[in-house]
Amino acid sequence: MAKCDICCKGVHFGNNLSHSHRRSNAIWNSNVKSVKCKVNGGARRMHVCTSCLKSGKVERA
Repeated sequence: MAKCDICCKGVHFGNNLSHSHRRSNAIWNSNVKSVKCKVNGGARRMHVCTSCLKSGKVERA
């Protein structure tokens, strides 16, 4: 679910690296909020990342 409806930013995958260089899988979720936005004159609930909210790409309802 952690995917922005505006910029399509999603999860990132990588490795955790310990002091002894043993690797394990890691996942980083995007900071996605469920907000009510104005779309085509009406209000609609969307999943939007906080960077899109801060930059003003979405008008909140």
